[in-house]
Amino acid sequence: MDADGAGSVQYDRWNEDNINMDVAAPQSGVMRLYHRVCTGNTGVVVKAAGALAALVSIYIIGYVTGYYVHKC
Repeated sequence: MDADGAGSVQYDRWNEDNINMDVAAPQSGVMRLYHRVCTGNTGVVVKAAGALAALVSIYIIGYVTGYYVHKC
């Protein structure tokens, strides 16, 4: 196929070296904290600790409620 013919498309503009594809926008403090705490190994530990704390708190609430309900 002849590149110099009429109607041919030139893709030279796609080969420019000065195109910056790094679009990292400045992040808010909340997003930095989210990425630090909620992803990776730290995220797994935080989620496991949160689940354990939720289960323990539900157990304690149920124990206290049952104590006062069956106190009579």
